[in-house]
Amino acid sequence: MSAATTRSRTPDRLCAEAVDFARGAAVEAAGDAAVGEHLGVDVDGERVVTHYFATREWAYRGWRWAVTVTRASRSRQVTLDETVLLPGPDALTAPQWVPWSERLRPGDMGPGDLLPTDEDDLRLEPGWTGADEPAPNSALADERLAAATGDGSDSAGAVATEELAAPITRGSISAVAMELGFGRARVLSRLGLHLAADRWEKDYGAHTPMAQAAPASCSSCGFLVPIAGSLSQTFGICANEFGPADGHIVALDYGCGGHSEAAVMPTPPQPPPPVLDEFTVESFPLHPDRDSGSVVESDPAEDLGHS
Repeated sequence: MSAATTRSRTPDRLCAEAVDFARGAAVEAAGDAAVGEHLGVDVDGERVVTHYFATREWAYRGWRWAVTVTRASRSRQVTLDETVLLPGPDALTAPQWVPWSERLRPGDMGPGDLLPTDEDDLRLEPGWTGADEPAPNSALADERLAAATGDGSDSAGAVATEELAAPITRGSISAVAMELGFGRARVLSRLGLHLAADRWEKDYGAHTPMAQAAPASCSSCGFLVPIAGSLSQTFGICANEFGPADGHIVALDYGCGGHSEAAVMPTPPQPPPPVLDEFTVESFPLHPDRDSGSVVESDPAEDLGHS
């Protein structure tokens, strides 16, 4: 058991009784108007006690003055250790500081902002180094230098060294690597690829509500633009200006209502050409409201009775 655990938590009597001495230290630090009533003591160690006093500053509600006093062994004189203003249990304090790299969120960058990347960022790994030649101290480098110098003279050695340090020609491996896009100092690591795939799958993947209600997946859509690289078997780019993912990386199993083959609009029917009949005469009544076209026939018997 350590010595720290065997110490008594009972405060030292002389240090605990030095309330006026501790208050005087707090008043000397902040002024008489800023120091309030005595709130209690706390044991910090052997013959080390902290006195707490309320603060009367309106800007520090819930804070308290902490005055730590101590005394030497076999001494009855109490001395001052430190005086600080500390937050109490109900004090209003600032949130814990978080580094900017952890506070940054997608979309925070604006025009002119720079986002430096750590040298040991796990999302990146070294790309093509461009080193066509072996290491200077390797055995292969010594053999090439000896073969280039021939007789081993100093002049020949200088010429060989210049040839080895000559700029990269178009037919060298580095030039071909530059043409293939391998000239970057760092490229995405496997972890970086997986993190990017998880983000894209979360926003435009098969488990989104849009994809669940889609008539078909993006893999069969004519608006899908293929991408290169190892992610080409899983993702593509949407090129449908009316789709919700236009210009975004989408999973091949994503889908939306803008699928190119979702609902092909039928061709509207063409009406028949008008028929013009110039040989038939149609009669139209002059007053259709008064002449309904019906004829009322009279009864012959009634006609004879009136005659």
